[in-house]
Amino acid sequence: MQDGSLIPRFGRARRDASLAVLEGLHPLKHALRFGANVLEVACRDERELHRLAGELAPDVSEHIEALARQIEPAVFDQLAPYSPSTGVISIAERPPQDLAALLSDPRRAPVVVLEDPRDLGNLGACVRVAAAAEAAGVLSTGTHDPWHPDVLRGAAGLHFALPVMQLPDIEQLQGTNRPLLAIDPGGAPLAPADLPERALLAFGTERYGLSDELGLRAEARVSIPMRSGVSSLNLATSVAAVLFSWRLCRDAKPAS
Repeated sequence: MQDGSLIPRFGRARRDASLAVLEGLHPLKHALRFGANVLEVACRDERELHRLAGELAPDVSEHIEALARQIEPAVFDQLAPYSPSTGVISIAERPPQDLAALLSDPRRAPVVVLEDPRDLGNLGACVRVAAAAEAAGVLSTGTHDPWHPDVLRGAAGLHFALPVMQLPDIEQLQGTNRPLLAIDPGGAPLAPADLPERALLAFGTERYGLSDELGLRAEARVSIPMRSGVSSLNLATSVAAVLFSWRLCRDAKPAS
């Protein structure tokens, strides 16, 4: 394949709902670590990429070296709106999206529900936090594709570590045997030990919060304790606070 043909190929991949464009080494590292099928890896400098991979991703460095292909810098710079500083950009297949399987997952872990998130980088940070805390998955409503390259960059490619998908209709959350909890400033203070297993944890946007429709469906409202005068937290920070409260409480419980 000629270098010039990569420009339209990466352009098409950014619009293809079956593919993911991974901008940088960390998204590529996590994609490979969690079993993604990586189709194309283009780099600016093979020797520098091999050095970085050996330092930052030794467990998958050989895989990266086998996939990577050095291309002309002028072509590389046209593969993304902002050229990745680590000098590598990739295309991978998205994993199958199975909402029913996610909602029926028997593990105790919660599912994060993001209602109409507006900032793509912040959405990515939520995915990153959810993966780190071992949440069961992330669902988002609204018009933004949670697999957009900007979201993948914010998540460092951790979409491949857990299910991440768009939720077309919140009606699909009904009848799942998962309790729906609204994270809302007007709710009862968060008590991690009281969070039900397999909960759907719903977070709204910083500006508008949760919609009345979703709030009315919630079985309970939970608030994050904050200092007086502080009106809200960043979305990803709120997700982190609740998930790691759950995670630390879970880990503190004796094995049954």
